[in-house]
Amino acid sequence: MGQKVHPYGFRLGVNKPWKSRWFVVRDYDKLLVEDVHLKRELKEKLKAAGVSSVEIERPGNKLRIIIRTARPGIIIGRKGAEIDKLKLELQKRTNRDVFIDILEVNKPELDAQLVAESIALQLEKRVGFRRAMRKSVDSALRFGCKGIKVRVSGRLNGNEIARSEWYLQGRLPLHTLRADIDYGFAEAHTTYGIIGVKTWIYRGDIYQQKRREPQAAVGTSVF
Repeated sequence: MGQKVHPYGFRLGVNKPWKSRWFVVRDYDKLLVEDVHLKRELKEKLKAAGVSSVEIERPGNKLRIIIRTARPGIIIGRKGAEIDKLKLELQKRTNRDVFIDILEVNKPELDAQLVAESIALQLEKRVGFRRAMRKSVDSALRFGCKGIKVRVSGRLNGNEIARSEWYLQGRLPLHTLRADIDYGFAEAHTTYGIIGVKTWIYRGDIYQQKRREPQAAVGTSVF
């Protein structure tokens, strides 16, 4: 049947928030394109900082960018020089007041996007794909994830025919909405073509706390 749904989009509004949070009546298309370009360019520019995700909020005529990264020091720079430079550049380009928040990813081994990018980087350096996959799976399990799946597709080891190989360790309940499943995708640009890397990490269940209605005291009546 081969029909798949994106693990993040499947859980939007259940236990995952939107990555762009704003509302406008007109010029929606222009702002959407601006968001896409901003995210793509920031990911490319801050590649060395290990950026997991870029989230955008637009309160009024302001622009708030939330960057989740494994190495915040690279983005901030000495005495905040780099982040100020980035802020001025974005203000000039968007004609808005720009605020940049940096959030540190404490365990990069449990972030699917960073794991996928790490494997892609190793493939570009000609590390064997099985070794790279096994190393990532082992480190994620060591840091306490409940399950991990890694899949690589393309001309593996330079073979003429493209194929896919994957490793799965632990549980991966993709159909369970309460399951906190992180998904990441990266591309390795090798000399013999592009190899795609997909990663799924299961970090446990998220239970919504039910609000308890206040109960009437015994012996009293409520009208």
